[in-house]
Amino acid sequence: MGQRLLLGQLVVEEKSNEITAVPKLLEMLSLKGCIVTTDALNCQRAIAAKMVERGADYVLALKANQPSLHDDVRRFLSDKQRAPDALHRTIDADHGRIETRTSTVCADIEWLQKLHAWPGLAAIAQVVRIRETGGKTTSETAYYLLSAPLTAERFGEVARAHWGVENGLHWVLDVTMNEDQSRNRKDHGPENIAMLRRLALNLAKLEGSKGSMKGKLKRAGWNDAFMARLLTAFSPSQMR
Repeated sequence: MGQRLLLGQLVVEEKSNEITAVPKLLEMLSLKGCIVTTDALNCQRAIAAKMVERGADYVLALKANQPSLHDDVRRFLSDKQRAPDALHRTIDADHGRIETRTSTVCADIEWLQKLHAWPGLAAIAQVVRIRETGGKTTSETAYYLLSAPLTAERFGEVARAHWGVENGLHWVLDVTMNEDQSRNRKDHGPENIAMLRRLALNLAKLEGSKGSMKGKLKRAGWNDAFMARLLTAFSPSQMR
């Protein structure tokens, strides 16, 4: 999260999906002491167990693909009769939009573990997002499973940073680097070109000058000296 770099990728086998690939990818990474986040698709017992086995903590988005667990967490956290949990609130205003995020964490979940026995579960949490834009107000609540009882402030930071992956990686690959327009389909071509795109993205991020990613990529194509500076970050001496 701090370096904003892509550390690994794995090809999903034909007639399979990322749920089976993620545990294999986790085996490739050094995760001890890290907090790993996923979207709701990867909120799976096997994936949670693998993260714990690798020495990591997790913050897993929880939705209806885990229907009974999601329903129990939702009803418990929305119960007004419970003693209130510690919360943390942030308010951001940008581009004519005001967004208020309220994060709460609850570690009183022994009853939940008796029902579901989820690997490594230590706390549950929620983020309530209220957006005001153009005179219209919308609200949504997202639920999470945690392997460590983070403070509400720290949980809020982690949950929000997860969505930075969408803006800082997937959006750049899809739009700036035109990955969605690629017509490379044969043999190992898609895997190889995907790895090269991500390598280029990492090198551009490591380069410290200001400017947009699109601008840096253009500059690398036009300026051999700038290209050489990017490539030095990939040299063995720089990677030790």
